[in-house]
Amino acid sequence: MSLFLGIDSGTQSTKAIALDLDTGKVVAEARAPHTLIPGLPAGHMEQHPAEWAAALDRVIGEVAAKVDRARVRGIGVSGQQHGFVPLDAHGAVIRPAKLWCDTSTTAECDLLNKKLGGAKGTIRAAGLPFLPGYTAPKILWLKRHEPANYKKLRHVLLPHDYLNFHLTGNYFMEHGDASGTALMDVRKRTWSTKVINAIDKNLADWLPPLSASSTAAGTLRPALAAKYGLSADVVVSAGGGDNMMGAIGTGNVTPGVVSASLGTSGTIYAHSAKPVVDPNGEIAAFCSSTGGWLPLLCTMNVTLVTEQVRQLFGWDHAALDSAVASAPAGAGGLNLLPYFDGERTPNLPRGTGVLAGLNRNTLTPGGLARAAMEGVTLNMNYGLRRLAALGLKPHEIRVTGGGAKSPVWRQLMADVFGAPVVAMVEDEGAALGGALQAAWCVALRDNRKAKLTDFTSRAVALDEKTRCTPNARHRAVYREMQGRHDELSRTLRPWFG
Repeated sequence: MSLFLGIDSGTQSTKAIALDLDTGKVVAEARAPHTLIPGLPAGHMEQHPAEWAAALDRVIGEVAAKVDRARVRGIGVSGQQHGFVPLDAHGAVIRPAKLWCDTSTTAECDLLNKKLGGAKGTIRAAGLPFLPGYTAPKILWLKRHEPANYKKLRHVLLPHDYLNFHLTGNYFMEHGDASGTALMDVRKRTWSTKVINAIDKNLADWLPPLSASSTAAGTLRPALAAKYGLSADVVVSAGGGDNMMGAIGTGNVTPGVVSASLGTSGTIYAHSAKPVVDPNGEIAAFCSSTGGWLPLLCTMNVTLVTEQVRQLFGWDHAALDSAVASAPAGAGGLNLLPYFDGERTPNLPRGTGVLAGLNRNTLTPGGLARAAMEGVTLNMNYGLRRLAALGLKPHEIRVTGGGAKSPVWRQLMADVFGAPVVAMVEDEGAALGGALQAAWCVALRDNRKAKLTDFTSRAVALDEKTRCTPNARHRAVYREMQGRHDELSRTLRPWFG
């Protein structure tokens, strides 16, 4: 008779669910918004961590009010990856957090790569290259651009770690989210001395010890427990990055399953029992928050692009779907490179959107809408094919996020990806993953022999009515179109600078 709370703190909002472990059903939900700091220079994306904490308090309080508080045994937190939360010696936030989508650290990436012997040297040291979104170059950015703030630095946390700190008072970091800092040797699950020394040898003292993802970050601080009306012995699990928790929440904890999340940005990832290091550095060689590894592709422009097109024409989501469906597969030769906010895969932080193939027949609302949806999907497929080349071929793709709600888009994904696509019954995959990880953590603390799959099999369900299989004729169109898309991207990369 136990309940577990799952939290997903993203860029736009914090969500909470309550999972009844006995039935495997979500019995309560809540959401609270937070905002980006406005008016920053181009490429700078920041938020106040205090907003995350306030939203966390609000959603936990709302969910707790809807359930029997005495049944709540654990909380698991998912958070946006890569954000840099700098704390002083007293645990106070020094400055706003730089986020995953902040691309202001290109120069710092170049400096770090040079110190470590180029991209290949970096991959030898950490298992993945330095990208502007990762945490390591953000720390160097603080050192170079805000030395007064850097002198105060004594603790480095990621967004979900900061929320765990808020809940428990403990400085804690687990392997999954830590692997996205680029400060870690992902093969050995240890901090990389070479990377740390390239930034500042003192940084080793400012990072928390690394812990297994099956362990607990702690228990609720008594004052917070009283505020929520929960027991002070409620366990806060290790938690993880949103992609790591999304993997748990979609049942992507065994080989053969691939998950795709279509939100503002997009991710595609798979489970592996061993490290998958891409010598080209295009697939992120992350650890999972399950004890395995999570090779992952991230693109920065997904619903960011389709929403702008939708708003341009004043459509609702159903009208967008109708417009896309009105145009033929391939949009009559119209091809969009969707690099509206730069891009991470391929690594083009200064990239821009490019629309090719315009003529009197293709310049239509339906053509533009379909080109946008196809462009972001082809861009994600670039990474899916790279995963396949590394030996991770999907037998099905489980989709979540705003894009997964569109039947037109699900079919388009199946046609582009060349694999069956299916949505989940519970779409809040990261929050569900947090609740399931918390249940696993509590079971292990209770000295029960428990596997994570014991819990995912109870609560993770596919929505079979959403399943789409590839259309052979459309599949052929998209194979040809993928070649044009990739060639256009390669040709224009020097122009992006």
